[in-house]
Amino acid sequence: MATNILMPALSPTMTEGTLARWLKKEGETVKAGDVIAEIETDKATMEVEAVDEGVLGKILVADGTTGVKVNEPIAVLVEQGEAVPTAAAPAAPAPVAAPPPPTVAAAPSAKPNGHAAPAAGERVFASPLARRMAQQAGIDLASLKGSGPNGRIVRADIDAAQARGPVAAAPAPAAAAPAPAPKAAPAAPILAPHTLVPFSSMRKVIARRLTEAKQTVPHFYVSVDIELDALLKLRADLNAKSAKDGPGAFKISVNDLIIKAAAITLRRIPTVNASYSEEGLVLYHDVDISVAVSIADGLITPIIRRADQKGLAAISGEMKDLAARAKAGKLKPEEFQGGGFSISNMGMFGVSQFAAIINPPQGAILAVAAGQQRPVVKDGALAIATVMTCTLSVDHRIVDGALGAEWLAEFKRVIEDPLSLML
Repeated sequence: MATNILMPALSPTMTEGTLARWLKKEGETVKAGDVIAEIETDKATMEVEAVDEGVLGKILVADGTTGVKVNEPIAVLVEQGEAVPTAAAPAAPAPVAAPPPPTVAAAPSAKPNGHAAPAAGERVFASPLARRMAQQAGIDLASLKGSGPNGRIVRADIDAAQARGPVAAAPAPAAAAPAPAPKAAPAAPILAPHTLVPFSSMRKVIARRLTEAKQTVPHFYVSVDIELDALLKLRADLNAKSAKDGPGAFKISVNDLIIKAAAITLRRIPTVNASYSEEGLVLYHDVDISVAVSIADGLITPIIRRADQKGLAAISGEMKDLAARAKAGKLKPEEFQGGGFSISNMGMFGVSQFAAIINPPQGAILAVAAGQQRPVVKDGALAIATVMTCTLSVDHRIVDGALGAEWLAEFKRVIEDPLSLML
C-alpha cells in the first residue's frame, strides 16, 4: 500500500523548511533507519531517516525546494512490485491531537500519531534519547503515550512526564477569552530606492519568538561592573601551562570561564535556574547553559549540559565543537533544544553594555559586555582595572529584584575570585 512521506517537524519552532537534497533516488529500496534526505530547518541542516520499509516510488518535492510546510507530502513509499502513483497517496483520517513534537524521522501519513500507551508486555517504541532520559529520571516508558511517528516516545514526552511530576496537576479553570488584540496600522509604503531581501526561515522564527518574548514575559534588568584582572591572570596561567604540556594542549577563552562561573552561581542559587509555567515554578535539576552563537542567518544557542560538573578544559573543547558545527548547520536537535539559562557574550565586538531578551521558557539570560580598562577607586586611591559590565535579564514572574541582585552579586564574587572555578 502506498504511503506518503511527510515533511517532518525537526524543531519546536519549525513550520516549514527547505528540502536541501534527496539521498535516495526513485526506485531505490528504503529500510527503516535509512537516511533519505537532508532538510534545512530554521535552526540547522538535518538528516531525515525513514521509519518504514519499501521502495521510494515517487519524489514529490525536488531538491532545493523552499517553504515546504510541515506534514506536507514530499514523497510516496510503495511496496515491492506495487504500481507507482503519480501523486500523493490519500491521507488517512488524522486523530484530534496536538501537533507532533520534533523528531528526526519522516512520518508516513498512513500511520498518524495519537497511539495509546502500550499494553503490558508489549514492545515500547522510543527514541534512544528518550530511553536514556527516562532511565535517568526513573520513568516507566510503558506508562507513557508516545506522540512521535507511529506512537514512538520522544524527548518531548519525557519532558512532559517530568513536568507533571508523580501526580498530574488538576486542570486550571478555563480563563475568559482574551479580547482580540488591535490590528496594527498598515505600514507606510517605502518610497526610497531599496532592495527587498526575503527573510530566511530562521530569521522569521527569531522575529516571531523575540516579539512573543517581549510581549508576554515581564522582563526586568540588573547590571553590575565586574573586575576581570584576576580572571585574566588565571586564564593566562592555565593556557601557558597547557602549552608546556605538549600534545592535547587546550586554550581556554574568557567565555569558557564565564560559562563555568555562571554554572557555579546557578548551583549555589538554584531558584534562578528555573522557568515559569501555569502550574507553578519549574526548577531544573541540571545546570544546562545555552550559549548564543552568531551564524549566517541569525543565531542559535547550543547547550553545555551539566556545566557545573565539567572542568574548564572540557567546557572549552565542547564549546569549540558546538560552535563550529552550529556555523556549519550540523547540530543535532538535542544539542540546541532545552537548556535552563542563557549567556549572550558580545565582548568580542567591544560592546560596553547591553541587555538581552529572554529565550522562553527559560527564566533568565546573562548579557556579557567587553572587558575595558577603566579608572576605579581602591583603598581611597585611583587605580586602573579591567572591568566588564554584565546585565541579567529575568522573568519577573519567577525572579524578584532581590533574587536577581543576589545572583548577580554571587556571580561577581566568583569572577573576581576565580580560583573557586578550579574547586
